Amino acid sequence: MHTVQQYKCPCCDGAIAFDPNAQKMKCPYCDTEFEMETLRAYDAVLQEDKEENMQWDSTAGGSWEQAEAEKMRIYACQSCGGQIMADDTTAATHCPFCGNAVVLMGQLAGDLKPDWVIPFKLDKQAAMDALKKHYAGKKLLPDAFKDQNHLEDIKGVYVPFWLFTARANAQMRYRATRTRSWSDSRYIYTRTDYFAVHRSGTLDFERVPVDGSSKMDDAMMESIEPYHYEDAVDFQSAYLAGFLADKYDVDAKTSQTRANDRIRTSTEQAFRETVVGYHTVIPQAQGVSLSDSGAIYALCPVWVLNTRWKDQNYIFAMNGQTGKMAGDLPMDKGKMWKWFFGVMGIATAAAMAIYSLFWWL
Repeated sequence: MHTVQQYKCPCCDGAIAFDPNAQKMKCPYCDTEFEMETLRAYDAVLQEDKEENMQWDSTAGGSWEQAEAEKMRIYACQSCGGQIMADDTTAATHCPFCGNAVVLMGQLAGDLKPDWVIPFKLDKQAAMDALKKHYAGKKLLPDAFKDQNHLEDIKGVYVPFWLFTARANAQMRYRATRTRSWSDSRYIYTRTDYFAVHRSGTLDFERVPVDGSSKMDDAMMESIEPYHYEDAVDFQSAYLAGFLADKYDVDAKTSQTRANDRIRTSTEQAFRETVVGYHTVIPQAQGVSLSDSGAIYALCPVWVLNTRWKDQNYIFAMNGQTGKMAGDLPMDKGKMWKWFFGVMGIATAAAMAIYSLFWWL
């Protein structure tokens, strides 16, 4: 059995959670609020709690396969005693029996402990409102999709990110041309001048984010950037209370490939924008090397909705700090054809009217 950490209200003993609006820990039962600093000592005491060990000998059930067992984690809820089953990347969740928020401390121990956490700034209602706004103006969106959506299924998740910092040292070479034309009474002349253009220099990159969870779509996570890292605080497990959280299952070394792609693309674009005054510019050689590099492990807030419509999953994500929303929407084919034929009908009527006008003239 693994260790579960829950934060209890000293006033009423109810489970407390982090409130994005108040930026404090708040008890939903007696409305008492607690500053985050006051919980640091409490957090240290909870870390020293002994793990309960109550084992039963039983022959019931079969045995887990080794691959299954390696990914399974079982915890005991300190409020109701119920067992919480989670996979090997879940770091915070809710008890399925009493609903209390729990932090799964074993997942955050040792080298898995984050450096930073960016607390949620926007609550669940803000996420629901943002999703409704995301629907607004989508004329081809099926009505049933909006009516049947389960907005209550929105979950606040702390997503693990690697934040890469490095200095990019780059050397670029381009082949550029300038062309001019002139003519006389007999010929048209064209002259093309060729140039070898060189650029070199450095660019500093700070906190380039790459999500460290294989469960999250990389493109979607990039779509809800940026985060304001000045709001990041040193990791404290109390911030996770009331939300879901994953630990990374894509390590920093593996994530370097995506970070390199982002840095390389940005560097090439920045240098290319300095090559002006030519008619054509073709890259000939591009070299980027990194120095003063490093990474920080951080948890970033994301509101996630995974809903199903007509046997297809639709995932939406909202930045829990800024409110930026991303996600694909289905299209009602019936509405699409009505719109298409409506436009065609208007265009046909307009063409007939113009034809009739010219005929009478």
